[in-house]
Amino acid sequence: MMLTQRLSKRFEEVHSRREAALIGYIMVGEPEFSRTLEYIGALESGGVDIVELGVPFTDPIADDPILQAAHGRALRQGVNVHTVFQLVRELRKNSELPVLLMTYYNPICRLGEESFARRCSEAGVDGVIIPDLPIEEAASWVNQARKYGLARIFFVTPETDNERVKRICEYASGFVYLVSRYGTTGPSETLAPTVLPLLERVKPLLPEDLKVAVGFGLTTRAHIEAVVRAGADGVIVASALAARITEGASPEALADYVRELKAGTRRTV
Repeated sequence: MMLTQRLSKRFEEVHSRREAALIGYIMVGEPEFSRTLEYIGALESGGVDIVELGVPFTDPIADDPILQAAHGRALRQGVNVHTVFQLVRELRKNSELPVLLMTYYNPICRLGEESFARRCSEAGVDGVIIPDLPIEEAASWVNQARKYGLARIFFVTPETDNERVKRICEYASGFVYLVSRYGTTGPSETLAPTVLPLLERVKPLLPEDLKVAVGFGLTTRAHIEAVVRAGADGVIVASALAARITEGASPEALADYVRELKAGTRRTV
């Protein structure tokens, strides 16, 4: 299956079930590299529709302390972009779960954009999220990602005006990542007041084939229900999952938490 087709097909499947897509994050190397595949399996069995794999980096400026610590643990195990590709290839032997890489630009630059995109395609990666690559500097990467059938996922923040959203749409595919609040990632007890007005403003600007997924701070079923009611096509849970893994949650406990979150993605109207 073409990579972008795997991602778009998954959005179509969840839409047909009157659900939003649940996108779950795990740092490659958590809780240790030999068990990452097991924990990805727990995410999938719990109901994650798309998995976002973190590529460790020495200076993860967009990440909160929970994820920064996960970067450090992965790096100390020797996890790098090459071992990430190795893991995705292993995953692809038994799973068609759409896979996104969340990586800072430096590992891409070091490998070379064309080589990175090609190796993503060969391993079975479906799309790439690069938090520190602004659209003004993204043309070359976008060309390589298009060449190898990778979704290009860009961030939209509360500060992104409508003209910039339209420019992002020219480069993006798969979905846009709607940042629910200012600052870094991280779990939160309350839903950011910026997220629902931002979603209401941005969604009408997107072409029909470009979905919108909301992330940063989503922790509970109630958070997810609120953004799904407001029209989100997907919801992204990262730090809350990472925190549970850090605290020693078993694969079974992690799957139970995911089931609770997934229940919040069902549309009631």
